[in-house]
Amino acid sequence: MALTIGIVGLPNAGKSTLFNALTRNDVLAANYPFATIEPNVGVVGVPDPRLGVLGELFSSERTVPATVSFVDIAGIVRGASQGEGMGNAFLSHIREADAICQVTRVFVDPDVTHVEGKVEPDDDISTIDTELILADLQTIERALPRLEKEARTNKDKLAVIAAAKEAQVVLDSGRTVFAAGLDLAPLRELFLLTAKPFLYVFNCDSDELADTALLDRLRAIVAPAEAIFLDAKIESELVEMEPDEARELLAEMGMDEPGLDHLARVAFDTLGLQTYLTAGPKESRAWTIPKGATAPEAAGVIHTDFQKGFIKAEIVSYDDLVAAGSVNAARAKGQVRLEGKDYVMADGDVVEFRFNN
Repeated sequence: MALTIGIVGLPNAGKSTLFNALTRNDVLAANYPFATIEPNVGVVGVPDPRLGVLGELFSSERTVPATVSFVDIAGIVRGASQGEGMGNAFLSHIREADAICQVTRVFVDPDVTHVEGKVEPDDDISTIDTELILADLQTIERALPRLEKEARTNKDKLAVIAAAKEAQVVLDSGRTVFAAGLDLAPLRELFLLTAKPFLYVFNCDSDELADTALLDRLRAIVAPAEAIFLDAKIESELVEMEPDEARELLAEMGMDEPGLDHLARVAFDTLGLQTYLTAGPKESRAWTIPKGATAPEAAGVIHTDFQKGFIKAEIVSYDDLVAAGSVNAARAKGQVRLEGKDYVMADGDVVEFRFNN
């Protein structure tokens, strides 16, 4: 599954600094090198310490993490939906993204101008939301005449029309489609920007990261969405450091992990995704599936033939496998199971599929 996240924010919010940190992330370079698909798209591996353990257990030649694509877009300014700044050129780049990551500036630096003249995270988030809402209203207004014409011969379009009008009411009230909890299925063909889940990254300096009262106030702004706090400059430095140096710097800042690792995990959780694992001498690999996926659906992520010819899945949990030390030892303990077509996958299942060619 290709997971794509569009990064948005006002100019000078630290959006490009964050993107550069993501795309220079050499922590997993030996496992999954960063790849540039387009000048503004970067693919990065999702940190997963389980892969290294499996790699050693199976003497794998390589480990391959799950991946996330990040799309960096021109900064939004007030009036973007009307064509200001990059206008609709930027909007088109994220219409097919799975989620939107909104980068909001918290740091104060007199040498870095703010497009609105002052640093106010609440106002900046409101500006971005407003522009996306206005863009979606335009999309619906343009689409309705076409949909109504198509509905004369295709009654299935009536459900899309009803959903679009419901979304229009929500957007007119200043709310996003996703936050309103509308049924997104009939709206899919409209590629509405506010129908996507939002991730919120607050770009702070080191003093702000230590200010728990400030962080609590920022969390409240975006609740119930999860807030991610990081210093984009520090993140850029961390990815250039040796692992030991990076851990030392994180410890000095009172952080357990880089903000980028947290961002990747929150993205997976927000989109209702999880990973299962395969391992062998050739490679240990993480595969991305939706939560609730069945064993045949998980097999289909590797290859459609695996799903079509699915017979059984031999499964052992990662924790049981590591504790036992090998698949054979886990099997001797009765911890390796044969599961059928109705089995719902769990995060961290280590799997070998059996299928008909």
